[in-house]
Amino acid sequence: MSIWIKLLLVGSGGFAGAVCRYKLAGWIHARYASAFPYGTLTVNLLGSFLLGYLAGHVSAETFVLWMGTGFIGAFTTFSTLKLESIKLLKQRLMLVWLLYTGVTYTFGILLAYAGYHI
Repeated sequence: MSIWIKLLLVGSGGFAGAVCRYKLAGWIHARYASAFPYGTLTVNLLGSFLLGYLAGHVSAETFVLWMGTGFIGAFTTFSTLKLESIKLLKQRLMLVWLLYTGVTYTFGILLAYAGYHI
């Protein structure tokens, strides 16, 4: 497979993943507006599970490039997690920060593991 096909797969998957993240996180935030970033948590945990499932069950290079590297790579968002964590700390919402980061990392790993083994 040519590098151009690979780039097209990753790029189109990334575009779709970013749009889905934006819409889903925005939809959740509009319904559950609070200091706790439910939208980002949801997309990151869902993405962890999906990437674990993909890693454990799919070997087709084209689908892994499109879905894993592209879609899930853009759907999940480590940078937003970090930015929201800093904002929570600056607002002195220590318990919210602790819950958010603890749930994100603990359940992200557990869900990736579960997806891999399902």
